[in-house]
Amino acid sequence: MNRESLAFLVAGTFFGLLAGWIIGSQQATPAPAATAVQASGSTSGATAQAPAAPALDTARAAELERAANARPNDADARLELANLYFNAERFDLATPWYEAVLKLDSKNVNASTDLGVCYYYTNQVDRALAQFDVSLRLDPRHVKTLFNQGVVLAFGKRDLRGAEQAWQQVVALAPDSEEGKRAKQGLEGLRSAHGAGGGSAPESPATGR
Repeated sequence: MNRESLAFLVAGTFFGLLAGWIIGSQQATPAPAATAVQASGSTSGATAQAPAAPALDTARAAELERAANARPNDADARLELANLYFNAERFDLATPWYEAVLKLDSKNVNASTDLGVCYYYTNQVDRALAQFDVSLRLDPRHVKTLFNQGVVLAFGKRDLRGAEQAWQQVVALAPDSEEGKRAKQGLEGLRSAHGAGGGSAPESPATGR
């Protein structure tokens, strides 16, 4: 096993719990395999087994879709529908509605980040990272975007150094937040990975991008 593979294996051992979450803008949504969080809500404590996503309310989805189609310039109707699909982990269905929101409200950083999460969970890792870059141009201190960027770099690209830099920023900006706590877990795993791989210890937390 080469040094890079060994480092990733050790890191995965230490932030296995972290890898069960993606933080999104509306609420924390447990994900089946790897991390990212919806952007404006709070998360519960880490558990070994994440709860199942709520069942999709198809009647409410149909109602919201009718409302959105009847009001072509209403970003809020589209956002509510996108969030409904996101919370049910129907990322494929949420994606076009977040895209529609951003056509009407291009500065909505939460919608942008959640769209990146959707790209990640529909196996579009590069698009996810590009969308997080859009979010960070809107708000370079957006901790949920930075946290999710680290997750996708670590688990989608195996870029441990990039993940480390993103999580350092989260800890520097919001050390006591849920994102900060999870970022610290990830950084602890990376420190162990550096040791296993023969690399140096991580540098001090960065203050910004």
